[in-house]
Amino acid sequence: MSATGWIQLLVFIALLLAITKPMGLYLVRVLDPAGKTLLDFVLKPIERLLYRLFGVDPLREQSWKQYALAVLVFSLVTGLFSYGVLRLQGHLPWHQYLDAASSKTLVTPDLAFNTAMSFTTNTNWQNYGGENTMTYFSQMVALTSHNFWSAAVGIAIAAALVRGLARDKAKTIGNFWADVVRVTLYLLLPLCILFALFLVSQGMIDNFKPYTTVPAVDQSGASGGTPVTQTIAQGPVASQVAIKMLGTNGGGFMNANAAHPYENPTPLSNFVQILSIFAIPAGLTYYLGRMVKNQWHGWAVWSAMFALFLVGALVCWHSEAAGNPHLHEYGIAGGNMEGKETRFGIAASALFATVTTDASCGAVNSMHDSFTPLGGLVPLFNIHLGEVVFGGVGAGLYGMLVFAVIAIFIAGLMVGRTPEYLGKKIESFDVKMASLSILVLTVIILGFTAWAVVSPWGTSALSNNGPHGFSEMHYAYTSGAGNNGSAFAGLSANEIHWNTTLGLDMLLGRFFMIVPILALAGSLAAKKRIPASVGSFPVSGPTFVILLIGTVVIVGALTFVPALSVGPIVEHFLMRGGGPLY
Repeated sequence: MSATGWIQLLVFIALLLAITKPMGLYLVRVLDPAGKTLLDFVLKPIERLLYRLFGVDPLREQSWKQYALAVLVFSLVTGLFSYGVLRLQGHLPWHQYLDAASSKTLVTPDLAFNTAMSFTTNTNWQNYGGENTMTYFSQMVALTSHNFWSAAVGIAIAAALVRGLARDKAKTIGNFWADVVRVTLYLLLPLCILFALFLVSQGMIDNFKPYTTVPAVDQSGASGGTPVTQTIAQGPVASQVAIKMLGTNGGGFMNANAAHPYENPTPLSNFVQILSIFAIPAGLTYYLGRMVKNQWHGWAVWSAMFALFLVGALVCWHSEAAGNPHLHEYGIAGGNMEGKETRFGIAASALFATVTTDASCGAVNSMHDSFTPLGGLVPLFNIHLGEVVFGGVGAGLYGMLVFAVIAIFIAGLMVGRTPEYLGKKIESFDVKMASLSILVLTVIILGFTAWAVVSPWGTSALSNNGPHGFSEMHYAYTSGAGNNGSAFAGLSANEIHWNTTLGLDMLLGRFFMIVPILALAGSLAAKKRIPASVGSFPVSGPTFVILLIGTVVIVGALTFVPALSVGPIVEHFLMRGGGPLY
């Protein structure tokens, strides 16, 4: 664990802390339909035009049922739109550029379904190589646009839950259409323009050129005077990478994702991309504190998230820096560089892997399949926890608030008092909705994994046997249901069974969690706020932080430890004990 790695980690923490308050204050303005920003003189006319076109009154608020219906309808329509674009991409503009490198302009129905569900749910799982499968039109119109839409939906749902906590005897939790429009226009679009310009300055490409064919440097394989050539992909990369990181989407323009030089040209671009994943989720914790008029509570939630992040990052980094003891026996010293970019090294790769799975991002600059057993356990367990460690844009906050409700309920049981959270009594319906949103992920992940384990189509897709093969399979369904999108790799999942089950996995994992959370928001909004008293549980100090962390870890551990035990944990002991891994 090098000094350079420690400096990088400390700078990352300092910058994350520094941007939390400014981002939170800006979110307060953006998520208020009447809020004013410095961009109003440019964007306000566009906002008003969009409301007129779609017949939306931004000041007319919705009940939780109306809000949930709007989320489902919007996601259904945009998902069908993306499916149609992918199926027809061979007849749409710019397909000839793809033809220069690949003859595959037809996306099969099962792959189109998988991809449409993936981007609709902010998962961005990719059973295809981006530069060899998708046209520029598909990448920009179907996929990049969905990166904005799905990210805006996540932030909107988080805002709805926070409003439920902040309001007193209210029947509404906001207006979904206004939330999505304002988040897209005033937050995501301006940030992505600035971020894309920075990425271009680092050497990232952003163009609509045909793919370039060049002579290979090594012509030793040439025969009959025919030169060996290499096709270099082009495309609007920077514009997609900006929203894939800021929106915690993660889908790469290139198959190698952030390990590709075009998607991650320099160590500085790598560091800023990591920071951008946490930028909006961190700001949402400050937004929480400001809205509920208890800023220390917002910082308490931030502290719980930070503690979980730091432990995971250190465990992953230490495991990768320690390397494989079997290789050390043969005189091969140093950490585990397998599957990592030499441009970034172990520390930056471990930090990237931890952050991208703390959040529901899924972008990768190294292959998690090549991590040591404990190094690979950290990304997997991060998703098991519901990606509440800052989490995706919106998803991390509303997931952590669900755990907060459970934690307060447990605390109330322990002291024999009616649990209260931020002046709201936590009753049976609230606990049922919070528990349902957690349990549904467990059933989906373990259910699909069990199905694949006993099915020929499941095991035939594995590139490894034994515990590592199980981890590849379990990680896929965990990543899908958790709307992360990263993969262990080594899994040949582009076939009808995997495409279909993973598509359903992502769909159920997103919306079967969202609906109970919106129901919880509606229930909390309708409650009368009770002034804090001597008997109220403090939600701003270290006691609450410890309770919240304990609830997150225990629920995650009790649920998934059996699966981890037959995957990365047993693989770790086999590696340390000298036994066969596969």
